[in-house]
Amino acid sequence: MKKIRAKINESIKYVGIILINIMLPLAIFGQVEICDNGIDDDNDGLIDLNDDDCVCQVIQPISLISNPSFEEMNCCPDDRSQLNCAKDWIQASEPTTDFIHTCDYLGWANFPPPQPFPDGQGIMGFRDGRNNGNDPYWKEYAGACLLNPLLKDTTYRFQFDVGFVNPQKSPMINISFFGTPDCNYLPFGVGDEDFGCPSNSPNWDKLGDVELSGGPNGGWVNSFIEITPTEDIYAIAIGPDCPPSTSPVSTYYFFDNLLLASLDMFDLQISEVSHPCRSDFTLSVPDNPDYQYQWYLSGVALQGEIFPTLTQNYGEGSYQVRVLDGTSCRVSSIFEYTIPVYTAPASVLICDGDFYEFGQSTLTETGIYVDTFKTENNCDSIVTLELKVIGTAYDTVNASILLGEIFEYENQKYTIGGEYPLTYTSSIGCDSLVLLKLSNFEVYIPNAFTPNNDGVNDVFHPFAPAGEVNDFEMQIFDRWGNLMYQGTEWDGIDAPPGVFVYVINIDFAYGASKIFYGSVTLLK
Repeated sequence: MKKIRAKINESIKYVGIILINIMLPLAIFGQVEICDNGIDDDNDGLIDLNDDDCVCQVIQPISLISNPSFEEMNCCPDDRSQLNCAKDWIQASEPTTDFIHTCDYLGWANFPPPQPFPDGQGIMGFRDGRNNGNDPYWKEYAGACLLNPLLKDTTYRFQFDVGFVNPQKSPMINISFFGTPDCNYLPFGVGDEDFGCPSNSPNWDKLGDVELSGGPNGGWVNSFIEITPTEDIYAIAIGPDCPPSTSPVSTYYFFDNLLLASLDMFDLQISEVSHPCRSDFTLSVPDNPDYQYQWYLSGVALQGEIFPTLTQNYGEGSYQVRVLDGTSCRVSSIFEYTIPVYTAPASVLICDGDFYEFGQSTLTETGIYVDTFKTENNCDSIVTLELKVIGTAYDTVNASILLGEIFEYENQKYTIGGEYPLTYTSSIGCDSLVLLKLSNFEVYIPNAFTPNNDGVNDVFHPFAPAGEVNDFEMQIFDRWGNLMYQGTEWDGIDAPPGVFVYVINIDFAYGASKIFYGSVTLLK
């Protein structure tokens, strides 16, 4: 019996060892991932939000405005006033907004949009007054029918980016947001370019505005307007405020990235704090004292970052923030932080013997040069410089004028044919040597002709060297002042012999005109 009992104990001990060896890895791999400690707790190679154990509801505001960043196109714009090319957008006012897209049309040459655009490749441009203040009510608005109406007594946020050219062409402006209870009220003010803002119509109400200005060099500004409509709103219009523009110059602005949603959808909307190129750049979400916050970079928790605003700049990457409110777990959509790099071409002319300072280099030869500079906000700006060295220029000017007339060149007057060596200074200060070769010519007008078809002097007209006359016209009068002929070549067939008076107007190739008077004898 003792032997049997000993064997049973050994068997139990052996089975126990086997069970321990089996259960130990199960205990490790059965560990649940802790979602905010930056550690792969369950050893599956996935940390925090990257692990399926840490799934939260992703909260992302969806704009009630269709095509909010002007990316979807009905056509590629190739000129101004083509908002119809932006899908679902309506030209709301008689003065027309502009659809700008990198596919072709990049806006007015004197109102260049700041680049890069905040979101994608398309933006909208609009005026607030034009013609140096002569059209103060020339106000341009874009409109859209909403995907779902704004409900009465519900608070919404309209968040957007506004672009400024510079402080002169894009001064401070009140960006205004208008609403109407019926899409049929788009467009408004049809046929009246001076109608002004939408609320000049009884069908529209101004829902809110915000005063904004760009930096010293223009650029994009992100802002928002919070509204609580007093009736259901089915269509909106955006643009300048209602008072007439008092700017002494035409003003111009840009819109992009228009996000319209109920206010609670913005609880986890990540916003930039400072410029993305600055060392103090960070990110923030609206503060709610009922929430517990945790920030993540590439899905891995940033330890100690448990406040609505990040305490420091962790560099480029994909950021998210999670909130716990005691009943649910929610996480923001990904915010991609990328430090922008700007590129700019430049073209410079210098005279032979001069130099040009480019960064740390002193340039004296024609060529293409590339250097990196820091912008106002510490961004890298890669400048490609095309430098051209202009040597002493030699040129020959050939001119021919009617004898006795005056030829003007560089504020000097010449009448006698000959060669004149001249020295001038070009617009950039380089010497320019010119040899003026001036010649004289004469116009011969016969004093008689014989229209007898013998091939000699059969018609009457003036004669000049080839290439010296662009056009001419003759008028022929008899001795009593009756007009006998008007044209370029008189054959005199139907006229009796005698003396006739002519008036000939000649336009010369060198730009002058002259009228010749005289008489001609018709012989038969």
